[in-house]
Amino acid sequence: MNFLQTDILIVGGGVGGCACAIAACEAGLNVIVTEETDWLGGQFTAQATPPDEHGWIERFGSTKSYRLFRENVRKYYRENYELTEEALNNPVLNPGNGWVSPLCAEPKVFLQVIEGILGKYTASSQLTILKECIALEAENEGDYVNSVTIQNVKTGENTKITAKYFVDATELGDLLPITKTEFVTGSESRNDTGEPSAKNEADPHNCQAFSVCFALSYHPDEDWTIEKPEKYDFWKDFIPQITPAWSGKLLSLTGLNPRTLEPVHYKFMPNNEPNKAFAGLWTYRRIIHKDNFKRGIYFSDITLVNYPQIDYMLGDLCNASGEERARMIKEAKQQSLSFIYYLQTEKGLKGLKLRPDVVGTEDGLIKYPYIRESRRIRAEFTIKEQHISAQARFPEKTAQKFQDSVGLGYYRIDLHPSTGGDNYVDVESLPFQIPLGALIPKRVENLLPVCKNIGTTHITNGCYRVHPIEWNVGESIGNLLAFCLSEELTPRQVRNDSEHFQVFQSILMKSGIETEWPENLNLEEGDPHIHAM
Repeated sequence: MNFLQTDILIVGGGVGGCACAIAACEAGLNVIVTEETDWLGGQFTAQATPPDEHGWIERFGSTKSYRLFRENVRKYYRENYELTEEALNNPVLNPGNGWVSPLCAEPKVFLQVIEGILGKYTASSQLTILKECIALEAENEGDYVNSVTIQNVKTGENTKITAKYFVDATELGDLLPITKTEFVTGSESRNDTGEPSAKNEADPHNCQAFSVCFALSYHPDEDWTIEKPEKYDFWKDFIPQITPAWSGKLLSLTGLNPRTLEPVHYKFMPNNEPNKAFAGLWTYRRIIHKDNFKRGIYFSDITLVNYPQIDYMLGDLCNASGEERARMIKEAKQQSLSFIYYLQTEKGLKGLKLRPDVVGTEDGLIKYPYIRESRRIRAEFTIKEQHISAQARFPEKTAQKFQDSVGLGYYRIDLHPSTGGDNYVDVESLPFQIPLGALIPKRVENLLPVCKNIGTTHITNGCYRVHPIEWNVGESIGNLLAFCLSEELTPRQVRNDSEHFQVFQSILMKSGIETEWPENLNLEEGDPHIHAM
């Protein structure tokens, strides 16, 4: 057993964990970050998913550091790739010209930029990063966590880490049960929350599907057909058992419009889709557009596949044991491989090439499943549909204002088909704030969430789960913990005392964290794309 001590232990090196570490280190704290995979960056990297963002993202509605991170990604391409003159001089360069975001880029570039930002802190030993580690157990005393023991998944070596504050930045809220922090999973009932889109009865096992994504290029004169997946015969005939009913077989280029639940035929034209929004699946999350690079650099685009056809609905990761998780992820990988094989054989696209070099794995599938829903803390304040729904707030142009705002976000309430048999839930939301009360557990004093484990409901998780919001939450918590340690306060005291909170909020604003939306927003201009996949 090894022993370490630090100011802040962040378990999970995803988007929120990295943003928290940056803010805490910038404030002078000593930090340890643990990460289950060998890549930091979560949704950007190990899950390989370009960011889901709103239409104002280049100007406002996110933190200053998030926009700087995005600009550093563009800078990396300008300095390290042979771009066309037009792409090189484009101030809002989008390497993939994907239409989900103005910045669709390769996971390895996001990784390089994140590691570059954190590098100055690791070089000074202010920050320690322990990769390929998971949390095993914790020691508590009353309402405080004293230590967390982590295990290296390759060597089996254990390390006990004591800290003043602990941050759960895991994708599934894995720190919550072992620290005895109260949490909820799945969907709440309408009686519990009053939400119009909630079910009549609560179901703790009703979580959004997760996905095992992958990258593809297309070479029409070559044959890159993979070996027939072991479970292909099962998946090729699989019809989701959800209500309202799916359009037919899941492995198909016909699905449902998330907003109307009407059948829709997806366009999928590798290297030949128009370069515009809603052109088709190939361009949706395209991360390399060959036309942005000098002739001969790329012979094909590269796209990131995160489509409904690879949504795994047959199991709930949040309530699963380690063995059950491994089984479900293995099955989800078979589903993803089956979709590739379907496209190559049934659709005649044998030139589709799986790209392990892009996602950093041997099998070509991402390092970690793309997670849409996590355990969620029972919080001081829970964000509900009626706080942010456009219909509930009509005729307002913004969601309910919170006195304890520590950031901003905007995305539709977007829930994918679920393990409890629900089809899409897609509800128009309004630009919203991030209330500090949703980041503070009801009881535990020195553990904070920075991922999809904040105080939302099953419904509102659908719009608080995307990249820029997770970054904002992490950055705000990093600043909060620095303020708490310098002033000898708890997070709860900061929120519940107006004078303390005003001082803290001014610190956030000075650091570039926006806490209020501008007046007279043009909602059409900022409308997020059709939905987050």
